[in-house]
Amino acid sequence: MSKTNYTQEQWDDIRTSYLANPTRETIEALSAKYDRTIRSVVGKLSKEGFYKKPEYRTKLNEIPCTKEQLVEMIAKALKTPSEILEGLEKAPKNALRLILGQLDPESLKALKVDDPDA
Repeated sequence: MSKTNYTQEQWDDIRTSYLANPTRETIEALSAKYDRTIRSVVGKLSKEGFYKKPEYRTKLNEIPCTKEQLVEMIAKALKTPSEILEGLEKAPKNALRLILGQLDPESLKALKVDDPDA
C-alpha cells in the first residue's frame, strides 16, 4: 500500500464521494476501493481542504459541557447570579446534570445529539 499519487479520476471520485457523504465509513470504503490506507485518504482530503474533522462527543454522545457551564445553566434556570452558587462546580457532573434536568429539562436536552453518526 505504498502508492504515491492519486490519478485525477481517483481524486475526483474520492472528492465527490466524500462530499456526498462525509463520514468515516465513506473514507473506509474509498480506502478499500483504491487500496490505500485510511490515513492516506484523510491526508489527501485534508491537503485539498475537503476533510471535516468529526466533532467531539462525550461517551453519551452529547456536546461536551464543563461543570462551570452547567452551573451557569442552573443559575439561569433559578434566575439568580451564578456567584451565589459559588462552589457548586465542585459537585459531581452527574449531580449537576440531575439538578439542571429537574430545573430546566429543555436546556439539558440541548446538549443531547440525535444523530448517532455525529
